[in-house]
Amino acid sequence: MQNYCKTIGALAAASALVAGNALAGTPAPVTAPAPAPECDAFPCLDYELHVGYTNEYLYRGNSLGLDLVEAGFDVATEWNKIGLSAGVWYANYDTKVAENPFTGDNINDAVNEIDLYAEASYDLGFAKASVGYIYYYNDQDDGNELFFGPLDDTQEVYFGLSRDFGFAEASLTYFWDISGDNDGYTELGLTRSFELMPCLALNVGTNVSYVIEPGEFGAWTTKVGLDWSFAEKAKLSPFVALAIPLSDEDNTYYQGSDNEFVAGSMLSVSF
Repeated sequence: MQNYCKTIGALAAASALVAGNALAGTPAPVTAPAPAPECDAFPCLDYELHVGYTNEYLYRGNSLGLDLVEAGFDVATEWNKIGLSAGVWYANYDTKVAENPFTGDNINDAVNEIDLYAEASYDLGFAKASVGYIYYYNDQDDGNELFFGPLDDTQEVYFGLSRDFGFAEASLTYFWDISGDNDGYTELGLTRSFELMPCLALNVGTNVSYVIEPGEFGAWTTKVGLDWSFAEKAKLSPFVALAIPLSDEDNTYYQGSDNEFVAGSMLSVSF
């Protein structure tokens, strides 16, 4: 079985290289592994370190740039039946800031983004409730600020409910921008994981977003990925994702958005 896992894993790794994490869709807090049932230390902490590449930065169904390189660190624990987690996420990508009037070529600018986040969750019995905070810091290079200006930093608080129905896990999350105009971004999602073999799992997720203030749908985003556990606490996760805008109104940031297809891979280690 071990050799078989290695063979399947090699195929998964090859597909990741050909395809090219962040579903950088919603760089929201990454759900960290559940705390181990036994731990000598107090509190018992779980850690995860991950790095990845995606050919396009897909954020809530909208493309923000190309060649996303990311790294993140997450920590989780439990206290009095309250799940606690926090982490930091770093990303570097190229974004279009202007178009050359003579050649028509895009003028790109490198952007560094750092997200800090924390979450508390509690099982209510009928559903799991969560509340969290995200701070987005963007550091755009000075070279092309003439065209776009630096990207603004943003802070959000979010509230979520999730429940496992067996056939899939459903979630509903509301994001509240506390540092600027709040459009009331909301996501309804479904996820499911299929164990193909002891070392390989297929993960499927889809979500639809709704922007409350303008009163319109945002995008429908679907992601399909593999988790290859090539070592006891390490896994490689190639994936593809498709985002389809559901509205093209003048008062939304989805105006003029196209269908976006992205591919990438994530390497994560837990300890």
